[in-house]
Amino acid sequence: MKENKSKYKLVVSHVIDRIGTEEYKNGDRIPSINDFRTEYGLSRDTVFAGLRELMSKGIIASNHGVGYFVKSTKIQTGHHIFLLFNEFNEFKEDLFNSFVESAGNSATVDLYFHNYNRKVFETLVNDANNKYTDYIIMSGKFQGIEPLLESLSGRVFLLDHFHADLKGKYSSVAQNFETDTYEALESAIELIRKYRHIYMIQKEEKEPLERYDGLKVFCSKYGFGHDYLSVTTTRTIEKGDLFIVVNDRDLVDLLKQATAQQLTAGTDFGIISYNDTPLKELLAGGITTLSTDFKLMGKTMAKLIKTKGINTVENPWKLEVRSSL
Repeated sequence: MKENKSKYKLVVSHVIDRIGTEEYKNGDRIPSINDFRTEYGLSRDTVFAGLRELMSKGIIASNHGVGYFVKSTKIQTGHHIFLLFNEFNEFKEDLFNSFVESAGNSATVDLYFHNYNRKVFETLVNDANNKYTDYIIMSGKFQGIEPLLESLSGRVFLLDHFHADLKGKYSSVAQNFETDTYEALESAIELIRKYRHIYMIQKEEKEPLERYDGLKVFCSKYGFGHDYLSVTTTRTIEKGDLFIVVNDRDLVDLLKQATAQQLTAGTDFGIISYNDTPLKELLAGGITTLSTDFKLMGKTMAKLIKTKGINTVENPWKLEVRSSL
C-alpha cells in the first residue's frame, strides 16, 4: 500500500495541534475516518496511515464500533531515531558516536545492523515502521528500495551509499565513490606516474563498483592499464604494479606476498588502502590511504534531521600519502 506521505501528516497534525490547544482532552473522541476524508479530501488509506502513526505513539486508541479517542495528551518532543547500518566496524563506530553527540539530548537513537542481508534489511525496516520519528538508513548496494522507504511513517534519510534514483526524494549524506577515487588518484598523479598498471581489489558482493568506475576514468585519461580483482592471492606482484585495496585482509595478504618476493612497497610496487587507521601509519613504513571523514558524516547527518527540506550532501575524501605510494 502506497501512502501519500505529505497528506497523511494532516491527520497527525490535526490531532496533535488540538491536544496542544486543549481542545482535545484525555478520553475525547476525535473525528472518524470519514470525517477526516471529507475535511481534508483524503483517501481512506491515507487517513488510516495518520491514525496508525498516532496510535503507534500512544496518543490515540481505538474502540471497536465506537471510533478513535485521545489516550494521552503527553506529546513526545524531539527525535526518536531508527538508525540502520550495514555492518559494525571502527569507522561506523566513529560515525555513530559523532552522530549521537551532535544530535544532542533531544534525540534517542536505536541502532541496528543488516550485515548485507536483504531479507534482514527489509524485516528490520518493516518492523520499525510507525515506531520512530526519523529513519536513517545505510542500505549499501540494495536496489529497488523506494517502495519500502515510501511506506515509512516518519522522515527518511540515506547514509553513506548514494542512490542516484532517489536524489531529491530523501535527504542524504553519502560518499561519491566514483568521483572520490578519480579525484584522489589525480591529486597524486606525479607519484603514480612511476607505475604502469593499477589493480582495484575488492569483493563485489558488498563493495561499491563505482570505485572501479572512477579508476577506469583516471586510467583512460592518463594512459594506465587497469584490472579488477576480487582477491590478492591469485597472482604474483610485478614491478610497476599499483594496488588499490579495500579489505584489510587483502592488504595483509599483499604485504605477505611482497615479503616473499622481496619487494618493497613504494619502490617496487605501490599500495593505496581504503579507510585510514592508526595501524596503517606504521605498517610497512606507512600505507597511503583514501578515506572519507566518518566523524563529519555523523555531524552532517545530525544537522540534516534538524533541517527542513531535502538536502543531498557529498561527504569529502582525503588522500593520506605515505611511503607505500
